Amino acid sequence: MAQRVTKESNFDLQAPVMTTDEIGILAIAFNQVLDRVKCLLEEQQAAAFRQQQMQEAQLLQSEKMSSLGQMVAGIAHEINNPVNFIYGNLDPAIQYVDDLLALLKTYRQEVPNPPLAVQTYATEIDAEFLEEDLPKLLQSMKFGADRVQQIVLSLKNFSRLDEAKAHQVNLHECLDSTLLILNNRIRKGIKIERLYGEIPSIEGFSSSLYQVFMNIINNALDALEEQHNPQDKPRIAIATELKDKNWVVVRIADNGSGIPSDVQERIFETFFTTKARGVGTGMGLSISYQIVVEKHGGQLMCKSEVGSGTEFIISLPIQKQHLPENAQP
Repeated sequence: MAQRVTKESNFDLQAPVMTTDEIGILAIAFNQVLDRVKCLLEEQQAAAFRQQQMQEAQLLQSEKMSSLGQMVAGIAHEINNPVNFIYGNLDPAIQYVDDLLALLKTYRQEVPNPPLAVQTYATEIDAEFLEEDLPKLLQSMKFGADRVQQIVLSLKNFSRLDEAKAHQVNLHECLDSTLLILNNRIRKGIKIERLYGEIPSIEGFSSSLYQVFMNIINNALDALEEQHNPQDKPRIAIATELKDKNWVVVRIADNGSGIPSDVQERIFETFFTTKARGVGTGMGLSISYQIVVEKHGGQLMCKSEVGSGTEFIISLPIQKQHLPENAQP
């Protein structure tokens, strides 16, 4: 029977039990071993299938992010040129308007009684109001152009794809740019607290870290949108600190409804999601975990209590390639 099982790789075979002596006991044990081996093989095949699914999903997600990054980079580039043209001409325009207003003021001083046609036209266009409002209008345009420049720069940084080597990353700039990109999701009433400490730049990959911050902050916004307690003002607190001279810690906390303990155990699993079909893919936190732990040699943890909100703790080495193996945050 052992030879047949080996030759045919058929673990459904069973040795006949015909006696109760040592041979019968051996046959029973042999059948139990076959059953156990069959179960282990089925578990191995299932694990291999899950691994294949995960790899295919990660490849699909990577291709999706790559295509999205290329599209965003192209859009940012196309927007950047006209915005720079507008922004570069605003300062001269403001100076020209100031000169014209100064000329108008001088004219009034030198000609206190202008011709009737001039007085009539000044009244029609409300010259005093124009004189007061035009500088404010130009300053508003300059503020808007500056805002667009910041958004374009954030999009260009977020869509950066050519990161073959680690480089120095300013985490505060990454966080601010992520919040700027997510500004349309940060609806009125959600308070963002920036509790930034004195931290150095770290050695890492900025576009990957953008993705981590984007996933976690997006999840926090989702949790706050689902919060039905009007007494608690929705809040997201982002804090940074230096720890043990070799590590930087980023904490992103919300005061949403929290995560049950049984869900917390699975949040970093691939494909696991509590969101409705079509809303979440179950890839965000799994990919974030791989970026932080495998790509940067850091740690990603979650602390949450139902009714008390959720906090994600991201620990990143300042120079991950040069840290001793036993150094832990």
